[in-house]
Amino acid sequence: MQSITQNVGRAELVLNHKQVGGDHVITLTGGKEHVGAVAVGLFDEKSSRVSASVISLPGHRDEDIALDSARRVSAVTKAATVFIVGIHLDNITKDEIDKIIVVSKQITDKFIDSL
Repeated sequence: MQSITQNVGRAELVLNHKQVGGDHVITLTGGKEHVGAVAVGLFDEKSSRVSASVISLPGHRDEDIALDSARRVSAVTKAATVFIVGIHLDNITKDEIDKIIVVSKQITDKFIDSL
């Protein structure tokens, strides 16, 4: 299992990756770990297109990070990707949210670059 960690303000974001056959299961958590959204990215060899779908748990707002990340990983790996995101900080500010979004993309980029 591969793990990448990066601090962002009060949170430590942790990306964990596990290969399942030729496919990928990835979690990205920070603060109080939980499952906030689950996205599945799929690469279609026939059209060379990537699609993704997301399920967000009620009251959570992790879907944009999960959807974008699943899509980007599948585009590079040309495989199915399950991307689970759960990032929670009590009394989070708009500035903290913005920074977490940026760092989430960066940590996913680090993972993609490691492939």
